[in-house]
Amino acid sequence: MTSIGKGALLFLGGVLFGTAGIKALSGRDAKKAYVHCTAAALRAKDSVMKTVTKVQENAEDIYAEAKQINLDREEAEMNAVLETKADEPFEAATENEI
Repeated sequence: MTSIGKGALLFLGGVLFGTAGIKALSGRDAKKAYVHCTAAALRAKDSVMKTVTKVQENAEDIYAEAKQINLDREEAEMNAVLETKADEPFEAATENEI
């Protein structure tokens, strides 16, 4: 058999297989299977979205708490500096320093 004849046979076989495949994929049973698979995918999507929402809420809580910790720390450092200044003796300025 020549390569042209072999190629033609492969092409015809592909057309026949494709036609049979289209018939099988467009049948009632196939449609029912597609519907069930799509429904399962939608349920999975909903589950993933709920998980993502929970993770996002937790991340926002963590961020807010971390921000508050840093504010409290800054305030404590400022108070420590003010207490140190308060413990130092007060020196009145002389006329030359004014």
